[in-house]
Amino acid sequence: MHDADLDGRVALVTGSASGVGRGLALALADAGADVAVHYHSSDAAAATTAADAEALGVTATTVQGDVTDPESVNGMFEAVEAELGSVDVLVNNVGDFDPRHWSEIDLADWNRVLDTNLTGTMLCCRRALPAMRGQEWGRIVNVGYAGSDKALTGATNFPYFVAKTGVLMFTRMLASDTQDDGITVNAVSPYVIETSDEFPDEAPRGRWGTVEDVANAALFFCDSDSDYVSGENIEIDGGWLPESI
Repeated sequence: MHDADLDGRVALVTGSASGVGRGLALALADAGADVAVHYHSSDAAAATTAADAEALGVTATTVQGDVTDPESVNGMFEAVEAELGSVDVLVNNVGDFDPRHWSEIDLADWNRVLDTNLTGTMLCCRRALPAMRGQEWGRIVNVGYAGSDKALTGATNFPYFVAKTGVLMFTRMLASDTQDDGITVNAVSPYVIETSDEFPDEAPRGRWGTVEDVANAALFFCDSDSDYVSGENIEIDGGWLPESI
C-alpha cells in the first residue's frame, strides 16, 4: 500500500461502514489519520469499522448523517469536529445507483441517485472547505466511476453515469477554485471492485479490482508529496476500455 504519512490528520470518509468506503477509512487510519466513519443507517457495521481503525493505533469515531441534506451535513461535521478536530482529508464515497432503464425510473429515484452522488459531494466539500482554507492544507478525494471521464454510453444506469460525470467536472472546477489555498481536489474512479453486487462476464487482467487498489490511488492524492497534483482522476480499471458501458 502507498506509504502516505497522515499522522495528526483527521479524515472523514462518507459511506465507510462497509465496502470500498470501509477500505478507504482503514487505509487512511493505517497511514496515521484519525478517522470518522460515516454511515446513513448501518450503525453496527460503522462501529465495527471504527473499532478496526482504532486497532491500527489511531482514534476513530462514527458519525451518522444524510449527505443530501445541508443541515445533516453540517451536523456530521460538527460531530467530527467536536470528537476529532477539523477535517483535513475528505473522501466523498457515498453514491446510490439504479440499474433500471431510464424510462422506468421515476423522478424521486432519479433525484436520489443524482443527489447522493453529486449533490452530496458538493455539500460535503462546501462544509469542509472553510477549515481547510483556514489552515492552508486539505485533501479532497471524490469517488467517480471508470468510463465517466470518457463520456461513454450504455443502456442502463443513466442517472448514475450522469452523476459521476458531474462529479469529475465538479472535481476539476473545485481544484481550480482552491489552487491558491493549499488544498488539492482529485478523483479516483474504480471499475468493478471485488465488493460489487454485480459482475460482468470478463475481468480486466484476469481479476476484479480490490479495495486496496482503490485505496492506493486515494492515498497517493492524500500524501503531502502530491501537493502539486490537483484536478486529476485516476481510473482503477485494469485497462478496461469498452466502446460503451
